[in-house]
Amino acid sequence: MTSTKRQTQVRLEEDVLAAGKAAAAARRLDFNRYVERLIVEDTTGARAAGMTAAQRLIDEHGAFLDDLEQQLDAPYADPQPGAAA
Repeated sequence: MTSTKRQTQVRLEEDVLAAGKAAAAARRLDFNRYVERLIVEDTTGARAAGMTAAQRLIDEHGAFLDDLEQQLDAPYADPQPGAAA
């Protein structure tokens, strides 16, 4: 099956475009692929399903994750004796 891509034009504020390009680069995607993925995820319900799963994880394991974060941050919370301020 051959996919036919169509070209379109979108006008974005400069800061929105910059943020989108940075987000695409962080995911190692070109900007077009990033926008395409966002649209597909939004229109198929994939994004909503992912957000629901993330919320369920937080609801069920949030206290554990908070405790783990505190334990991981503890060595950096107090300056070590003799450390430069």
